Amino acid sequence: MSLTGSPFLYTLIALCVVAVALPLVLWSRVRGPKAVRAVARVLMVLFAQGTAVALVFTMVNNSNQLYDNWGDLLGTSDHVQEAADLGASGTGGIALEKLPKVRQAFKPGKGPGMRAEGGVLTTQLKGRVSGVRGEVNVWLPPQYHDPAYRNYKFPVVEVLAGYPGSSKAWFGSMDVTQQLAPLMRSGRIAPFIIVSPRTSLLPGQDTGCANVPGKVNADSWLSIDVPKMVMDNFRAQAAPDGWAVAGYSAGAHCAAKLAVAHPDRYRAAVSLSGYNDPVVERKSIAAKTQALRAANNPYVLLKGAHVPPRVALYMSGQPRDGYEAGMALKRIAKAPTTVDVVFIPKSAGGHTMALWKPQVVPAFRWLTEVMGTGHRTRTASGATPLAPSTAGSRPAELASGIASRADAARRP
Repeated sequence: MSLTGSPFLYTLIALCVVAVALPLVLWSRVRGPKAVRAVARVLMVLFAQGTAVALVFTMVNNSNQLYDNWGDLLGTSDHVQEAADLGASGTGGIALEKLPKVRQAFKPGKGPGMRAEGGVLTTQLKGRVSGVRGEVNVWLPPQYHDPAYRNYKFPVVEVLAGYPGSSKAWFGSMDVTQQLAPLMRSGRIAPFIIVSPRTSLLPGQDTGCANVPGKVNADSWLSIDVPKMVMDNFRAQAAPDGWAVAGYSAGAHCAAKLAVAHPDRYRAAVSLSGYNDPVVERKSIAAKTQALRAANNPYVLLKGAHVPPRVALYMSGQPRDGYEAGMALKRIAKAPTTVDVVFIPKSAGGHTMALWKPQVVPAFRWLTEVMGTGHRTRTASGATPLAPSTAGSRPAELASGIASRADAARRP
């Protein structure tokens, strides 16, 4: 039975009803020695508590899409087939332009938000460079099948979940396609292809979007294998000018790091409540050594760059949860690097989906402008509306990922 399926949820609801009814019916009818009666009653209480906890967890998981399946929850899923040492470039010396085209079979995605606005396509990709195997979800904008656009190649935004987090979360909990499709149709936001790959690759560990020989090549999976597959199968613009990456929480850290580390692969990045130092995420393998921390810290990478990378960064955050990290990058950025920092007050809520969901529209408006597609998406008056989106967020929603540690949040 699927962890996220309706049958499992309804089964838990039924069990909760039974768990409440059992003590009411049987409490005074239990027979036998005193010890036996005590054990029976304790078991009824534990059964009631266990089913209630399981139901609450399942509802939170379904709402925030933290775990896709039992393997992710129990830590038995491993999507790494091999993790060779690919060197500083992450290519292992492979001439990427000489690799054969990747031809994939796609099927309609399942789950919350996966059928909205034309539906999401999903495929299982075996990364030829990274040695990673996992699902990749692709949503095509409304214009993609319009005959007027048959010769047009579309810009792409690769979206990353937090940790733990599902590759479906941007389509479900974040409602990205339902928020953006109407604005794409009206021309207020560019028609982006949205790609969401699996980021949970190791049992019980956050990869930090890092390449760690012998462990995982998450960076190469996200920045090489996934983009190549998308460009080989869809009318997608070439990197770097046609590609951006966005994420929230641990995914925000990855977005900034990938863009700064690979200006030849991404033109822009959106970081929602991100951080710079991987040590903020307790389970990040990128925080295991000082060398890994430095190699996967966008502040260190940007500060040490001999030539400032031609990338644009959108960093939003609250005090002690993303804002300081964004300001640290802004202070050291030199042209052509640009850093736009958005301050989110504490009153907007905490490190939650409710905080990030309303930022989808402003972030994609920013992407429309910085990626050079703004001239195609202007309104009749020539101006791009900048009103914020509320997106129906509820403060009670929980988040994927963790809040920054207070001490680590102050670090660049």
